[in-house]
Amino acid sequence: MALRREATARQMRLAVELRRLREAAGLTSRDAAALLGVSPAQISQIEAGLAGVSEKRLRSLAAQYVCTDGPFIDALVTVATDRTRGWWEQYRGLLPTPFLDLAELEHHATFLREVQFLYIPGPLQAEDYARAVFSYRVPELPHEELELRVRHRMQRKAMLEGSAPTPYDGVIHEAALRIMVGDRATSRAQLVHLLELSEADHIAVRVIPFDLEGFAGAASAMAYAGGPVPKLDTVVRDAPQGAAFIDSEAQLNAFRTLFRKVEAVSLEAERSRDFIHRLTKEL
Repeated sequence: MALRREATARQMRLAVELRRLREAAGLTSRDAAALLGVSPAQISQIEAGLAGVSEKRLRSLAAQYVCTDGPFIDALVTVATDRTRGWWEQYRGLLPTPFLDLAELEHHATFLREVQFLYIPGPLQAEDYARAVFSYRVPELPHEELELRVRHRMQRKAMLEGSAPTPYDGVIHEAALRIMVGDRATSRAQLVHLLELSEADHIAVRVIPFDLEGFAGAASAMAYAGGPVPKLDTVVRDAPQGAAFIDSEAQLNAFRTLFRKVEAVSLEAERSRDFIHRLTKEL
């Protein structure tokens, strides 16, 4: 099988989890290769995300690593054998890879949680609002690429639609609701769009108001994607080089705690809708 030129974030996650299992078992890649009857180079390629792994070989590796977590192994098998070519593939070579990785992560997520302080979360953005956000980029994007990014962002809403939409919980600070992204009409249309989305049973939007006392969580912006098992959850945070995907158990636990703390101080969903409705009246 030919080696991949570039692994997706999903493929790299599988590779990382297999390496973690091997290291937890106290084995070197040479040890694992000997147990499996392959070359050390093949183990290295699998753990670098450059080569795929069959279900039979993956289950054999898990047995050699003495992993007895059946649901976790089954989830890894699903990732390893998945051949989905989602809508995001049409953008490969046209948009930076993190855009595709994020869309794929959202597509496979069992639930999504997001905390934002300065912008409306991407999946909840209206088209003109998203266009205004991308228009501020420096250096300025060519018109064609800007429109590609807007179209991609609109297509990300697919996971919130259909017969089996992904449960979504968004916590948004009042600052993000009040900042005029684009003109007044764009900002008002965005708030109306947010209200419409929040009426869906699977979408909860909660607001953190300015007048909340003792709030020091403004550095907690994040997107949290649930995996098929908790070990395969992922946190996405903005970084200078693009989206950063975080998946170590210690960090995941920290972000779970952060989300609970931020959610606990936000207004409940009905009061949040009333709050957003009042803001639309002011615009």
